[in-house]
Amino acid sequence: MQSIFDAIAEWIKELLIGAIEGNLSNMFGDVNDKVGTIAAEVGATPQSWNSNIFSMIQTLSETVIIPIAGIIITYVLCMELIGMVTERNNLADLDTWIFFKWFFKAWVAVYIVTHTFDITMAAFDM
Repeated sequence: MQSIFDAIAEWIKELLIGAIEGNLSNMFGDVNDKVGTIAAEVGATPQSWNSNIFSMIQTLSETVIIPIAGIIITYVLCMELIGMVTERNNLADLDTWIFFKWFFKAWVAVYIVTHTFDITMAAFDM
């Protein structure tokens, strides 16, 4: 009689183990599929993800953000130039190096502002 109960218990145990293994393998397969899908979505560049939105953002950057940034840079550079001139006693104590330094700062600021969109896209490409 005990061997019948052992056989039934063994059959139920094998049935449950098989069901659990089947569910876990299906679950892990689904998780792997979802991870692959997410990796493909995350790896997409903004231009390949949605080209209409990408072109809209690029147009806004070129027509709205860059002119506003140009105005701000102009104000900051003018204030800095005025400060440099008044600091040197209204050019009585003339040092040409300060103008070269100011031109270099202005060039770097303008270059960064005009290439901000390219720099941002380079970060996405990496």
